Amino acid sequence: MLKLKTKKDNLLHRLKIVRGQLSTIIEMVEKDTYCIKILNNSRSVQKALKQVDMLIMEDHLKHCAVDQARRGETAKLVKE
Repeated sequence: MLKLKTKKDNLLHRLKIVRGQLSTIIEMVEKDTYCIKILNNSRSVQKALKQVDMLIMEDHLKHCAVDQARRGETAKLVKE
């Protein structure tokens, strides 16, 4: 669970951009767009999703993992 509303808003904004980019890629495939153009757009989506993953992981380590450690749930923490 994301702890900060601003971080959640930021993530949702990024994900909505990715959704738009994916729609564009789908249209490009449907229209038989030049492969390299499709690949360039695909790489952009992958990069954006990696950034989203990093933000979520950062939030998890700063909040969720710390909370688990404080509660003594180290086995669960290590398993994750």
